Amino acid sequence: MKKLLAALAALAILAACSDSKKGQEPPAELVDIKSQLVIQREWSESLSGKSDHLRLALRPEVADGVVYAGGHKGEVVALNAETGRRLWRVNTKLALSAGPGVGDGVVVFGSSDGNVVALDAATGAERWRHAMSSEVLAKPLVTDGSVVVRTVDGRLQALSLADAAQRWVIQEAVPPLSLRGTAPALRVGDAVLAGFDNGKVVAVDVKTGETLWGTVVSPPQGRTELERLVDLDSAIKASGDDIFVVGFQGRAAMLARESGQIWWAKEISSYRGLGMDETNLYITNANGGVVAFKRRDGGPVWEQLTALRLRGLTSPEVDGDAVVVGDFEGYLHWLDKNTGAIIGRVKTGGDRITNAPLVAGGRVYVQTDTGRLVAYKSTPRG
Repeated sequence: MKKLLAALAALAILAACSDSKKGQEPPAELVDIKSQLVIQREWSESLSGKSDHLRLALRPEVADGVVYAGGHKGEVVALNAETGRRLWRVNTKLALSAGPGVGDGVVVFGSSDGNVVALDAATGAERWRHAMSSEVLAKPLVTDGSVVVRTVDGRLQALSLADAAQRWVIQEAVPPLSLRGTAPALRVGDAVLAGFDNGKVVAVDVKTGETLWGTVVSPPQGRTELERLVDLDSAIKASGDDIFVVGFQGRAAMLARESGQIWWAKEISSYRGLGMDETNLYITNANGGVVAFKRRDGGPVWEQLTALRLRGLTSPEVDGDAVVVGDFEGYLHWLDKNTGAIIGRVKTGGDRITNAPLVAGGRVYVQTDTGRLVAYKSTPRG
């Protein structure tokens, strides 16, 4: 049952698109906007491996001026981040499903059949591959001589970066029904943080695997398994001693890094996730609305609930004075981060965008579900 709910979300959108006469609400139709941004496509690259509706976690990563990305059929590329010039390209012959995680000179991917592969970041040469206990749907974390991998069976485990030997493993129970997807691990101080399908955030000592604390952010409620879905599938964010998390049919919350204590919580449902800047959190809710809250206390800032409703939005990423999201028709939308007004839009090619755009070095990198990787730069008009 683990292969479910952007499953349900995707099917709801598809059904609405194909037959609105059956009573389902259709996705919002886009209306013309007066763009306040000049959005320039700088380069693009194609990776084989169509993954429509699989909700994979293939999202480009930038490190030291290089973009690393992988396609579902196993191709991995390294490109110059500014020009898109190819540095190397290899075929792992794996059904890649998550990654890359980049660090310590390696690029790491997970696959649908439960393998993890580590490649040399400079050449693409394979260093090792290792069979995990189940499918990998979260970007591996490379940190402190380890590769930390979250698998869909509720395990979080650390492998040696040198030879993939297991260093430690923890496991949380997986409910009978859960969303398709898992939250990637995040290094914060001496701990690794991860969200689980039971609504819990767990902090683990990065060296020993000792559980430092566990906090239930969203307790399950309701009678049916569907009503009790509380997955924490989106990436956790951290700033100093503050941890931010959001879950499906649950809450957005700020936690204390040392103890996991909840400082504030706000009722909201999201399986896409959140972005943030120095003052605000930006969250895509389960209906395709984008909302902004104050980081300090969760107070409301603005809501954009109708213009992009049911368009299968990604989580927001901050791009200068805007936040950018992708949708199920391959559009990128820029929203003013002070008001929520839509101030820019571009179409990447018509294919679904499941994973959030990556903003790095003044550029926006986005990978569609058909493997098209595109780099944009946005500047204020005038």
